[in-house]
Amino acid sequence: MRDCRIVHFSEPNRAPFYIVFDAPSGERHGILVYAFYANARPTTRRPQDEHRFQVKYGGNLKGVLEVAVDPSNLVTTLFMGIDTGEGLFVAADPLMNTPAPMSRSIEFKRAHVDRIRAYGWAVWERDRRPGKSRNRPTADLEDFRTEVLVGGRQDRLLDLVALERIACGLDPGERHLVADKLKELKPNERWVPHAVLEEFGIAPEALFDLIEGASRLKMAVRGWVAEQHLFDALRRLDGVSDCTRLEADGKPDLSIRWKGGAPILIECKNTLRTRYADGRPKVDFQKTRASKGNPCSRYYRSDDFSVLAACLHSVTENWEFRYALTADLEPHKTCSGRIANMIGVAEPKFSADAGSVFESHYNRTA
Repeated sequence: MRDCRIVHFSEPNRAPFYIVFDAPSGERHGILVYAFYANARPTTRRPQDEHRFQVKYGGNLKGVLEVAVDPSNLVTTLFMGIDTGEGLFVAADPLMNTPAPMSRSIEFKRAHVDRIRAYGWAVWERDRRPGKSRNRPTADLEDFRTEVLVGGRQDRLLDLVALERIACGLDPGERHLVADKLKELKPNERWVPHAVLEEFGIAPEALFDLIEGASRLKMAVRGWVAEQHLFDALRRLDGVSDCTRLEADGKPDLSIRWKGGAPILIECKNTLRTRYADGRPKVDFQKTRASKGNPCSRYYRSDDFSVLAACLHSVTENWEFRYALTADLEPHKTCSGRIANMIGVAEPKFSADAGSVFESHYNRTA
């Protein structure tokens, strides 16, 4: 890594690799690196322009890799493929890849490699394919969500460490936004984290409050910032009373009363950074995990909460929301009674006028 001093490194014949280094700023970092060889070796019945790295160590193709992520953030985990011939890396979200079935491949295209070579840093989204292993013969517990891949030349490795320190646990859309902001840095520039964190629109003292306790840190990495902006917007809205954040796992994010009526439950979701071809923002609308033996439990029911608030920050870089009644959202194609896992955010189902959506909810339930 550029201008860094290696203080300690683990044995090169054991993975993952643990490295301690001093950054150019003088700050000491520890990184845990799950690294795999990336290449463009031709494979039968696969696209000719495909590159990939395969999650495996040694000859073990049957096990499951548990990726360690330090909850205190003292050690930063990297999960990446390295193409030594091209002198570049492609990194995936460590949290989204644990546990990872051995022999699973993460694919990308020659066009992505060309972008990395041309610009030094590239960010794109990838639809995950379920993997299988002997220990996990079905995909019930696999994570089907869209994931963000980040590629860079070797001189941008320090920026990848910065990304993982900032974006660990963030939704894919916000992770994509942070990675895009880091793309604007030049390799010889000193990274200053405050410039990126300012993008979240909260005061530094509020950020320190967030990391003070473990429970509040959990909320931060599960979309706390978007939820807080939604809470602030709705509690100031004329007609809203009893605006409350529901800080419990498995519960919607907010409960409000509109003009003194019964409580309305609201779920806040960040959009992805990449839009549909027709310009609509999209929400990856599903839970992180499904119940064992019931893959459909990953998807929401319309009666889980009444309103979806889609946060557009990753697309517009403004803290703005579009609201829709869950009863109006597209049904899932294969899971009866569930809502589709990918939702396009556009009129007439979504509106910037929260009050009109709340009013419509009461009119339907009256």
